[in-house]
Amino acid sequence: MSEEKVSNVTYITKQKALFIGLIGVFIGFVFGVWYTTYKLDRNSSADTQTPQSIDYTKKIKNLLAQIANSPNDVSTWTQLGHAYYDTEQFAKAIDVYIKSLSLKPDNPDVLTDLGIMYRRSNQPDMAIESFDKAIRIDPKHESSRFNKGIVLMNDLKEREKALETWEKLLEINPIFMSSKDQSLDQLIKHYKEH
Repeated sequence: MSEEKVSNVTYITKQKALFIGLIGVFIGFVFGVWYTTYKLDRNSSADTQTPQSIDYTKKIKNLLAQIANSPNDVSTWTQLGHAYYDTEQFAKAIDVYIKSLSLKPDNPDVLTDLGIMYRRSNQPDMAIESFDKAIRIDPKHESSRFNKGIVLMNDLKEREKALETWEKLLEINPIFMSSKDQSLDQLIKHYKEH
């Protein structure tokens, strides 16, 4: 009879050990997923500089020095425009983008950034002109079409033209996202319903 109890105790101990082992594996798995996710998020954010972590004063100073040494370098002019854009120095960004475009006039990305700066400095007609130039250079340029629709809708209050502009963009890219959480077709639907 004492052998039977020992046998039962051993069996229960193995079952408990297996159960505890499975719980340990599960906890280890969850911890490992959490740690890996946390570690990857932390490393990727360390590699990506946010606008707040960039010393724009130093960056602008360095770009101006590069321009002094190489005044026809389109890339440096464009980077300087971006630095002014990021620091919301709209008038300076406009001047610098115009200079960049004087050296390379067929850049739809710079024309679009210029249009955005015109909008932010309350010059919506100039913004539309800049977006239209970008679209003439690259008829499939999505950002210029989207931003043109924004200016038409919000600044010029030309609702129908804005919707038409966005619908043409959907013909180019049916899955264009107007924001992180909203597709362009949802935005169009919203404006048509309201």
